[in-house]
Amino acid sequence: MDQRKIMSLGRSSLVISLPKHWTNLNELKQGDVVSLAIQRDRSLAVFPGTGGKKGTNEITLYIDPSEKAKAIKRNIIACYLNGYSSIKLFSKDIFPVFQQKAIRNIVRILYMRIMKCDAKSMHIITLMDETQASITSGIQRMHILSTSLVQDVLASLKTQDPLLAKTAFQLDDDVDHFSFFMLRLVKRAVMDPGLANKLNIEISDCLDYQTFVHRIEQVADYATKIAKNLVLLNTEKLRISESLINLMVTAGKNANVLYDNAVQAFLSNNAEIAKGIIERAKFIEKSDKEIATWAFLYEKRNPVLICATCSIRESIKRIAEIGREIALYTIHRSFKPK
Repeated sequence: MDQRKIMSLGRSSLVISLPKHWTNLNELKQGDVVSLAIQRDRSLAVFPGTGGKKGTNEITLYIDPSEKAKAIKRNIIACYLNGYSSIKLFSKDIFPVFQQKAIRNIVRILYMRIMKCDAKSMHIITLMDETQASITSGIQRMHILSTSLVQDVLASLKTQDPLLAKTAFQLDDDVDHFSFFMLRLVKRAVMDPGLANKLNIEISDCLDYQTFVHRIEQVADYATKIAKNLVLLNTEKLRISESLINLMVTAGKNANVLYDNAVQAFLSNNAEIAKGIIERAKFIEKSDKEIATWAFLYEKRNPVLICATCSIRESIKRIAEIGREIALYTIHRSFKPK
C-alpha cells in the first residue's frame, strides 16, 4: 500500500499528493476534477471525474435465429445481474416469434423496459434508481412472500386442493422478481463502494446478503415443488392418507416457523435466538423420520404416490435446513469485528 505524508497548506488546509501512476492511468492533469467519498469504515475513496466508479453500463448481445429461448433468457439475466442498465440485442437475421416472446417475458420479470424494437434489434433498459433502494427492506419483502407461499402450500396440502396449490405458483414468480433485483443490487454495491455507502451496507456483508437471498429463493422453490406434487397427484386421481397428511402439515408448519425465526434473527443480528433455532431443528429431523416410517409401512404401494410423498417430505426437510443454515450465518456474523 502506498503511503503519503499529509502536508499543511495555509492555516487550515491539509493536502496529500496523488500517485503519478494513478493520474496517468486515469489520464488526469492539472485542473481536472476528482470526486471524494467518505466510506463507512472512515476511509476515503477518490474517483476520477465528477461521478462515482467509471465503467461501461451498456452491453450488446448478438443472437442467432436458432438460439433457444432459455439460453437468451440466461444471457439477459447474467447481464442484468452484473450491473448493465442498457442491453442491446441484435439478430443475425430476424427474431423468430418464440425469441420475441422469451425476451418480452424476461424483460417483464426483471422490471426492465423496451425502448426500441424492430424485426432485427431490441434495446432494453432498466429505469430503477438503485441509490433509493434498501437491501434490508427488499429482503424483508422477499421473506414475507416466501413465508406466505409456504403457508398457502401447507393449506393446500392439508385439504389436498390442487386449485389452491396452483395459485401458489404466482407468489414464486414474485419472489424470483425480487431476488434478481436484490442480487443485482448486492453485486453493484461490491463493485461500487459509493453505492454501498448510499445503501448503508458494508462491502464485507455483501457476500452474506447474496447467500441469504439465494436461501430465501430456495425456500420458495421447495414450497412450489410441494404444490406441483399435489397437482400431479390430483391428475393421477391419487390421495395421501389423512394420517400422513397431518404429519406432513405439522412438520411443514414447524419448518416454516423455524425458517421465519431464523430470518428475523439474521436481520436483528441476534445470535442467542439463532442458537435456539439450531437446537429446535433436531425436532424437525425427528418428524422427518416419522413421515418416512409411516409412508413406508402404511401407504399404498403406488410408484407415483411414493415418489410424490418422498418429494414433499424432502422439501419440508430442506425448508427447515435452510432455517438452520441462516441461523448459522447469524452466529458467524455476530463475531465480526466492529
